[in-house]
Amino acid sequence: KGVFRPTNPKKYKGDPNNVIYRSSWELKLMLYLDKHPEVVQWSSEEIVIPYRSPIDGRLHRYFPDFYVKKEVNGRIETLLIEVKPKVQTRPPTVQKKRTKKYINEVMTWGVNEAKWKAAKLYCEDRDWKFVLMTEKELGLA
Repeated sequence: KGVFRPTNPKKYKGDPNNVIYRSSWELKLMLYLDKHPEVVQWSSEEIVIPYRSPIDGRLHRYFPDFYVKKEVNGRIETLLIEVKPKVQTRPPTVQKKRTKKYINEVMTWGVNEAKWKAAKLYCEDRDWKFVLMTEKELGLA
């Protein structure tokens, strides 16, 4: 966890002096986005998407990890990116024993699934793409 200082602050949408990373994985992606020539604009946790939690049935706010606008072959493409360990991108294996750990995994999965469904709809409405990035996509596995 820490503060990231972009070397290309003009590419950052938001306050380039207040860019927070929560993991070394997010830091790795920030370094890439800051330096990659195809990335025209990016931000971290600046987009807010409402979603309904399956846990309490109430509306909550989801802040996807990254907003990225890039130019590829003269075409602009916009992405929302969520960085997660691969193990958290699929439902937990059903357990016979309902341990606290298992119940927590099921609840986390339910909330994540609701967030990602809302993000996909948000992106579809804008002709953007929603992407989950794991250790594999980040070159860490």
